[in-house]
Amino acid sequence: MKYSSSALEPLHNIGALVLAEQSSRDYVILDRQAASPPQGLIRLLKTALSSTTPVTNMTLSDKAATQLSIAVLGTCDTKLQELLYLRSQILSHAEDASITLIDVGRSPISDPAISIPQHDLQKYGSSNPPDLSTIPRSQVTQTMTECATACLEDLHSKNAIHGVISVGGSSGTSLTSAAMRRGLPFLIPKFIVSTMASGDTAPFVGESDITLMYSIVDIAGSNSILNGVLDNAAGGIVGMARAYQKRQILPPKSENSTANNPTANQEKNKNKTKIGITMFGVTTPCCDQIRAHLTSHHPSTEIYIFHATGHGGRAMERLISSADLDAIIDLTTSEITDEIVGGFLSAGPHRLEAGLKAGIPYIISVGACEMANFGPRNTVPPRFEAEGRKIYKHNEAVTLVRANGDESRRIGEFIAMKVRAFCERSDMVNVVLPVGGISPLSVKGGDFEDKEADEALFASIEEGLRGTGVSVLRDGRMVNDQGFAVGLAERLMELVEVYEKEMG
Repeated sequence: MKYSSSALEPLHNIGALVLAEQSSRDYVILDRQAASPPQGLIRLLKTALSSTTPVTNMTLSDKAATQLSIAVLGTCDTKLQELLYLRSQILSHAEDASITLIDVGRSPISDPAISIPQHDLQKYGSSNPPDLSTIPRSQVTQTMTECATACLEDLHSKNAIHGVISVGGSSGTSLTSAAMRRGLPFLIPKFIVSTMASGDTAPFVGESDITLMYSIVDIAGSNSILNGVLDNAAGGIVGMARAYQKRQILPPKSENSTANNPTANQEKNKNKTKIGITMFGVTTPCCDQIRAHLTSHHPSTEIYIFHATGHGGRAMERLISSADLDAIIDLTTSEITDEIVGGFLSAGPHRLEAGLKAGIPYIISVGACEMANFGPRNTVPPRFEAEGRKIYKHNEAVTLVRANGDESRRIGEFIAMKVRAFCERSDMVNVVLPVGGISPLSVKGGDFEDKEADEALFASIEEGLRGTGVSVLRDGRMVNDQGFAVGLAERLMELVEVYEKEMG
């Protein structure tokens, strides 16, 4: 089997490689700059050339695409010993891996294993970097976070890493987690071994896909427990990085073979309409029925469910902003209630904005908008008890507080204000109000039944959107009614059909 020089052109970027056929299925890699080529690269090209997919279809932008590459991030002035041990364990699990050790510490450290020293990392930041030894610790953290973020962005843009791992205490975890959240997209592996991994991890993880591992003991020195933790972490990041790498470089074997081929499934799903839906425990039946209906009646869709926990809403809106979602059923907008009432699960003051700005098909409802979320019963502010609020124990970890009439009105005003201020296309936005019950708790006889508060919510939305061109519909059914769910699904697909025709 012969391959023309044009067919092999994608390989020329990989360290000036030349591929020569020795026999019908035996190939040799010649690297003009290396005595022996990486074994991983040889295996990859042998596999590729023995497949039915032409080499020209492979994504091989550079040598980094074929060699496992992992970034190790840490403060080398305080954690060098631990970072070097982690580095050695990564190499013990992946001998041919390329490790990029990045020093984010305050004081410069010299060690041959450090790939990007502190002074080089600072070049990713200000053109006139401050003297870190003379500024407060908080400012050091901010400065190095900005530099590490830009560095990770750069490495990822060059396909130079398949995963990143760090170790640290509170300051180190704060710094490296922020750099991972801001500098890297979803799905590239992000792993942190931290003393802060047990407890409230929201400040570190946010809406990202960072994996945290508790260190058991402090990350200081060497002992059998810490070494075991770091070895497990090394194995974890190697496995995760290999999975990510495989998705980036291996082409699908055939159109009909996707069952055991994640890359083929990804290719197959690229042309599907990606629909985001927000869900809560009390709106799960509705969400499940929407998903089942879309999957069975509109197989060209791919469904993404977001738990409305604050971070779920932010994750959805981040994906909208990066054009990774095509349409939205914002069924459960209870994060707005937490923002207004002061609950634990707010998505912040910018909720709804991304979908409205994007101009994509967008259905907004008010599922679970009568409830603010708190932790165990003792975390509920005493003022709610004093006001005689309805309080409901959802489970041992979650307590719900009923929004009153004034708060319900303000929730509606928030929704209307966002639509008026940020709606790019009024014809692509529908607001559907399930007046039969916005959750099972608010139906007639339910623990949170309050028709006056519900009416304040509905009326403020209707009044606020009058004259905007946005369709606002009252539906007499409750949110988990099958007909309501199917109606939302079909309403969205009508908008999608119009939108996709316009987009060509």
